[in-house]
Amino acid sequence: MSAQAVLYGIKNCDTVRKARQWLESHGVPYVFHDYRVDGMAAVPLEVWMDALGCDVLLNRASTTFRGLDAAEKTDLTPVRALALMKANPTLIKRPVLDWAGHVQVGFKPEQYAGLFDKK
Repeated sequence: MSAQAVLYGIKNCDTVRKARQWLESHGVPYVFHDYRVDGMAAVPLEVWMDALGCDVLLNRASTTFRGLDAAEKTDLTPVRALALMKANPTLIKRPVLDWAGHVQVGFKPEQYAGLFDKK
């Protein structure tokens, strides 16, 4: 494995914890970027949006999204969704794993195993 993985999320998110535990237990070196602690400046959100789209990245089930004004949630364009996620990082689905040019949103052990298969 030549490139180091970067796992983006929020430290107290259960799914992020599971992803971190999986990476650690499988000996995968990674850097953890906590949106709340480390900020959003280094987060390649535009790149993720171009690759995946806002439907994959935007967490419409989050408490933060439900708490938005109706006007903010109506007719969401990718540009508006991007601005909302930059202003409210908890609107980004978690975790986001960025490794060797691949971006994986969410955590499922079998998907991570497929990414880091050492065959």
